[in-house]
Amino acid sequence: MLHMTRNSLNDRAAWEKANVKLPEFDVQAVADATAKAPIWVHFGAGNIFRGFVAVLQQRLLNEGLADRGIIAADTFDYDIIDKIYTPFDNLTMNVTLNADATTTREIIASVTEGLRADSTDEAMMHRLREIFTSDSLQMVSFTITEKGYALYRADGTLLPIVEEDMANGPAKARHAMSMVAALLLARYEAGAAPVAVVSMDNCSHNGEKLSSSVRTVAEAWVKNGFAPQGFADYLSDPAKVSFPWSMIDKITPRPAKSVEESLAADGIADMAPIVTSKNTFIAPFVNAERPQYLVIEDSFPNGRPALEKAGVYLTDRETVNNTERMKVTTCLNPLHTAMSVYGCMLGYTLICEEMKDADLVNLVRTLGYQEGLPVVVDPKILSPKAFIDEVVGERLPNPFMPDAPQRIATDTSQKVGIRFGETIKSYLAQGKDVSELNAIPLALAGWLRYLLGVDDNLQPMEVSADPMKEELTQALSGIEAGKPDSYNGQLKPILSNASIFGVDLWQAGLGEKIERIFVEELAGKGAVRAALQKYLA
Repeated sequence: MLHMTRNSLNDRAAWEKANVKLPEFDVQAVADATAKAPIWVHFGAGNIFRGFVAVLQQRLLNEGLADRGIIAADTFDYDIIDKIYTPFDNLTMNVTLNADATTTREIIASVTEGLRADSTDEAMMHRLREIFTSDSLQMVSFTITEKGYALYRADGTLLPIVEEDMANGPAKARHAMSMVAALLLARYEAGAAPVAVVSMDNCSHNGEKLSSSVRTVAEAWVKNGFAPQGFADYLSDPAKVSFPWSMIDKITPRPAKSVEESLAADGIADMAPIVTSKNTFIAPFVNAERPQYLVIEDSFPNGRPALEKAGVYLTDRETVNNTERMKVTTCLNPLHTAMSVYGCMLGYTLICEEMKDADLVNLVRTLGYQEGLPVVVDPKILSPKAFIDEVVGERLPNPFMPDAPQRIATDTSQKVGIRFGETIKSYLAQGKDVSELNAIPLALAGWLRYLLGVDDNLQPMEVSADPMKEELTQALSGIEAGKPDSYNGQLKPILSNASIFGVDLWQAGLGEKIERIFVEELAGKGAVRAALQKYLA
């Protein structure tokens, strides 16, 4: 049996027999060089990092375009470091799920250390301070999800952990943003060397969110006497500390049983997933789709790896923002949301299976090509049409991607304003006739019909988690699927709520059509599919 460790990489023949591509560089030499003069530390040691970001540096190392790797740290789930990184010498088995039903395997060895960012672990904190006070450090990056940057509760008050961090100072930092602020304070005190602090999370204006959170903590420490004003000034000077924006796109679903079994069948041991104490389902391998995009604002005051030679787009902030808007408002996210709420009502549990349904394919194609492309924001560095072509032709139908519409349908109330409202606003701004839109009204009517928790066969159906679920369910009370007469105008206040949809849909001229479709979808068994066929004919 093959065990994924650094020593095992010497048995190249055995790994190649198992169809695993190995690193083409001296793994130990890179680890030693990185330990002495680190250039890149990354927070968030999960799948998107291991299956995408770390692979970028591996490409540069393989081609002799870099000589140092990445140091990974986790502020939240220390089991990932202790059980997924350390036992495997920080190696990852990266399995690409190709659309032609084949897989490609590669051991990623660009990560040279795995650290627990835990303020109660002095040895780990000493090492992190060493890294952050090294003049060689160029970049601190993140994939910690959007909620990792949040300092406030929904009511606008500080999270208790953040309030405690502000009161207790940098030595006892626990929240991710406090931890980063504490380490940047150490860098400031050691000579204030420049560095780029780069969010790679999938959220709009991610650099702005990261900057705001770190600086908020820092300013509280200045106020409370834990740091000098010069530290806040250091964080506010982009020539010293930059917070570039980025756009990332790659699906890395939870580890698939079929991949685990195929690795075991080829004699690769210990690949079974674990569930951490923080309920993360993670494995020594990552399975992910082939298509991937990373666009980063080129603002690195202390230099950077040659990421453009690994396929990353380095550009200006406006282009990053336009690429994000292209993806989120037109070319991917609206398609995902629309097909997911309808997929749930039509009984699907896999996105790829939905793409065998002619009505759902018609929905996503109409939404993307006919209604989205005419008003798409074109970032110039990527072709919006080519992007949709890949989404519709390769990414969504990929049979190896175990992604579920139920997962995509989560938190839809937080998404519809961006994913559909922005296109509606573009139509209005350009004087286009919104009455010609069909797929967008179908998507919005379908989401509201989905919230009734009854499928197209009039059977109970679970509605995915959503922060407005209770409020919206109450607003829809009295409506029964299968009984169109139970509708008495309950949608009007919802559709008028611009805070949900980005626009008042009645004022925009779409409220009546959405209402009509919704009522038609209440007609009885099969009414949801009938509406799709009628409005997309």
